[in-house]
Amino acid sequence: MLSIDALHVTYGGAVQAVRGVSMEVPDGKVVAVLGSNGAGKTTLLRTISGTLRLHRGRVESGSIRFGGTDLGSRDPAQAVRMGMVQVPEGRRIFGRLTVEENLRAGGMGNADKSAKARAQDRVYEMFPVLKERRSQRGALLSGGEQQMLAIGRALMASPKLLLLDEPSLGLAPRVIGQIGEVIAEINRQGTSVLLVEQNATMALGVADLAYVLDVGEVSLSGNARELAQTDEVQRLYLGHAAEADHPHDRTRAASGKKLSRWTA
Repeated sequence: MLSIDALHVTYGGAVQAVRGVSMEVPDGKVVAVLGSNGAGKTTLLRTISGTLRLHRGRVESGSIRFGGTDLGSRDPAQAVRMGMVQVPEGRRIFGRLTVEENLRAGGMGNADKSAKARAQDRVYEMFPVLKERRSQRGALLSGGEQQMLAIGRALMASPKLLLLDEPSLGLAPRVIGQIGEVIAEINRQGTSVLLVEQNATMALGVADLAYVLDVGEVSLSGNARELAQTDEVQRLYLGHAAEADHPHDRTRAASGKKLSRWTA
């Protein structure tokens, strides 16, 4: 589905944020990208979604292909029309708009009214609290509820590939666990996911494949479950917690159950 080959990205023509990154997001899979602050994770998503130029970044070399099409210099609106939608770090909902108005904004690019209605039903089924608060302004929601809304707004565009940038950032551990369940459910319903995360326990628990970025380069890659069992990932990201009970098993088991109501 998504193929990145030898990608180099700079800011101001001087700061190298991504250095020769190559990766794949196969159709129907969840792929996690791990790394510390400054590793190049957000830059990678900006490049894929077409928002890099808005942040004064530039692709120096390499390519990104989606569904066999070279993205080249396509803008964010074209990326969305192709089926890629990003949920940005920090949620970035429209605080002065209601929940329902935020969702309508997410579906503006879809002229098919019946498709938009189905997408909204899907969002309300996945996040019942949003339906209960559909007339409430976004700014008045809790942090967890705002993250629900940000994901729901992206789903209104019926994406083939959902790009998630640090969805667990600033949220309580209980809510982070629910995010993992939601990602697994979105994927089960047929949407591929590229998940950028610092929370390795949640990310590796839901992902099929994983890449570790270190100072803009891929330092490790492979099957998420196998990576979680390596000494380096356990030492740097899991604190050896995976030795006792690997999160992948818990999340995969939970994904087969009915999705719990997220009431953060």
